[in-house]
Amino acid sequence: MELEAAEFEVNFTRKFIVKASNPLVKPHILTLSNLDLLSGRFPVTYFYFYPSKPHANFNITESLNSSLAKTLNSYYPFAGKIVLNPSTNEPEIMCDNSGALVLEAQANIRLNTLNFYDLDQSLRGNKLVSIYPDIPLQIQVTYYTCGGVSITFTFDHALGDASSFGKFLLSWSEMARNKSMSCVPDHRRSLRISARNPPRYHSSLDHSFVKCTMEEIMNIPTAKTLVKRLYFIENSSIDQLQSQACRNGKKRTKIEAVSAYVWKTMVKANIGTSTNKSHNAVCKMGWLVDGRSRLHKRDYDPNTNMSNYIGNVLSLAFGEASVNDLKKGSISDVANMVREAISKIVLGQGGVPALVLSSGRMFPVAELDFGFGSPVLGTVCSTIEKIGVAYMNQRPSAKGDGSWTMSCILWPELAAALESDSIFQPMTADHLQLQS
Repeated sequence: MELEAAEFEVNFTRKFIVKASNPLVKPHILTLSNLDLLSGRFPVTYFYFYPSKPHANFNITESLNSSLAKTLNSYYPFAGKIVLNPSTNEPEIMCDNSGALVLEAQANIRLNTLNFYDLDQSLRGNKLVSIYPDIPLQIQVTYYTCGGVSITFTFDHALGDASSFGKFLLSWSEMARNKSMSCVPDHRRSLRISARNPPRYHSSLDHSFVKCTMEEIMNIPTAKTLVKRLYFIENSSIDQLQSQACRNGKKRTKIEAVSAYVWKTMVKANIGTSTNKSHNAVCKMGWLVDGRSRLHKRDYDPNTNMSNYIGNVLSLAFGEASVNDLKKGSISDVANMVREAISKIVLGQGGVPALVLSSGRMFPVAELDFGFGSPVLGTVCSTIEKIGVAYMNQRPSAKGDGSWTMSCILWPELAAALESDSIFQPMTADHLQLQS
């Protein structure tokens, strides 16, 4: 039985600053790319949960610190600090091996009593994650009374995007198991993603991009408070939606099929709708897209493979459809709209989507074994109270059977509509096979 938030307490026991053990470069400034600057600066937190450790004499915190120090040799920007350029007033990374912060804590509950579904409750009071704005990389290792462990990894978005963080975490886990790193990180931001020279300007840019601060995002007026929820989706449900989306001989991906289902559910719940210039009721949905493969295809140069590039290469694709078409259309019809939208990346044009979905199908989950076994859950959740839009983040479940976890920030009505069906199941300890 899940405990009330007031009964869930965490006592912080130790704090460490972990630096690269053998830095490969001298201290220097790493200038951020335009895509880094567009992504902004805010914390991105990943949550991983591990069952009871197998060996009582295995010190998890010390092992993590030791392997982290080795990993930071190659991922040296992650051990730096973010500073403002005095000339441009723009952030840049000072690669000076200031170090990453590691916090150790003890919870007063068993891991299987944690509320995995209601993330608002679990994140309340900075118990599972504490944010120190001046340190770009922060880790919290929390021990539970049953012997289980949770590890939260918090990155400043200036360090990179999900692909970058996934590469870092996988490399760290490989170092922890005394394996060679499968990724040689590429930190050449100025060479890989540089501004046009000479620069080119078009008036449409004024409509495509709007400068805003984190304070402005936090104060965006919303009709209702969004809720943070974690769901489990069985592989059979995903396969069924994909089968419906692939009717008439059209091949559609699993993420396109589930996106179609979510889009239809939004209008069914009368959520996220607006009127366009023709005064027709419409609903917009967006997708975060990793641009690495698209930039590589554009260059036609085998030496420009960006798969190991560390930095931000995210773009936003979005689709707009009439409420009537979304209501009447089949999953296959709406999946076609999703496919067309994702194929055309247009940053910011046409307004703000009501909900943005991000696919983390390539993000490591079960692979993150730091020497004491694989996790039962790996997911992401924003610690920011307001992010401007509703958001869904898909991850493969740690089961490895094709099932998913979905971390969501939603309107209460949309959460209720999704939960009225059997596809989006509120996450429980039973889904994670955590014994009571």
